[in-house]
Amino acid sequence: MKFEHQSIPEIVLVKPELFNDHRGYFFEVFQKEKFTQVGIDLKFVQQNQSGSKKGILRGLHYQIRQPQGKLVRVLSGEIYDVAVDIRKSSATFGKWLGLNLDGKDHYQLWIPAGFAHGFLVMSEWAEVMYSTTDYYAPEYERTLLWNDPDIAIDWPINQNFKPVLSQKDLLGNTLRNAEVYG
Repeated sequence: MKFEHQSIPEIVLVKPELFNDHRGYFFEVFQKEKFTQVGIDLKFVQQNQSGSKKGILRGLHYQIRQPQGKLVRVLSGEIYDVAVDIRKSSATFGKWLGLNLDGKDHYQLWIPAGFAHGFLVMSEWAEVMYSTTDYYAPEYERTLLWNDPDIAIDWPINQNFKPVLSQKDLLGNTLRNAEVYG
């Protein structure tokens, strides 16, 4: 596995070593010792999976209590994955990182607790799986507005395209009005 720290250093792109032969492929999705060696000490408690059509935008979600670190990967299709730093004491507070993940290269994105997370489906269909470091707690779930002008995420959409969002995601808070981490 290769671990590439991103422009927000706590976010890490994980590139597995793929073993291909005439039967197909094999790779390690997670190996605790390798993650620990690069400073990512994890204990996963829950694994989630979603399937979505092209144009669906999910997020930007976080839990104000029981914050979740997430290891995100795409099983099939392609997404534009986004994380926003909402740790008030962080030098990168309010900054975002976005990159494409797909089911072909098998890359994963480690997003630690303290970030809002969301994604836009780029392919006709995408299946996304992510492991979390704490349990889902709907009473603590919060939503950051996907198109908050103060954050200015450069989603890969044109002016005529309107992403499909849930009611919860349409009513997300701006960063100025959101509950954030200290």
